[in-house]
Amino acid sequence: MYLTRMLLDPAKRDTLRALNSPNLIHGAVELAFQGVRDRTLWRIDHLAGRYWLLIVSSSRPDLASAAQQFGMDGTWETLDYNPFLNRIKEGSVWHFRLVANPTKSCPVREGQGIGQRGLVRAHSSVRYQKAWLLDRAEKHGFALNEDNFNVVQTKWNIFNKGGANKNRISLLGVTYEGVLTVIDTGVFLQSLTQGIGRGKAYGLGMLTVARPMGEIDG
Repeated sequence: MYLTRMLLDPAKRDTLRALNSPNLIHGAVELAFQGVRDRTLWRIDHLAGRYWLLIVSSSRPDLASAAQQFGMDGTWETLDYNPFLNRIKEGSVWHFRLVANPTKSCPVREGQGIGQRGLVRAHSSVRYQKAWLLDRAEKHGFALNEDNFNVVQTKWNIFNKGGANKNRISLLGVTYEGVLTVIDTGVFLQSLTQGIGRGKAYGLGMLTVARPMGEIDG
């Protein structure tokens, strides 16, 4: 596995468009890989006034085209992700960041039967956004304490897939930060490399972790 990051240039018109239309970044990320494409995770982080494109992938990307279109200095950095992943053990505690699309299924009509597919709606309140992640933590290999994580940002992404006035898509991106504990290493590693929830093609679902401040890997 590989972890790639590229500094984005918000002074470029294409970058400003892409920050509000994630399908543009999706296309650039797809073009960065040759041959059969595995599911690739990506997201944009806004940290200390800078925008970063992060990518987790099974093969090394070539971001030359994306760097020219969106990048700050035409460069990017790709690291072997496996040494870091191999340090993650059951019972270890990590600071995490996740940008996800918490949703619920709502009945299309009153009296709709069990098993019938409903409309997918985003959770719009922090209470239910946190409950969504708490409900999914165990099956994704980690434990959460409600008091140890927060929703730090929400952003609606509204764009047309396939050109103007075609397939209008609205996705709510919710950024979670806090502390988690690994309870199933294998499942947790899948969450790090395959993502959580819907909207992965459009910059949602990527979970990343780092040691809490002051802790050192053994």
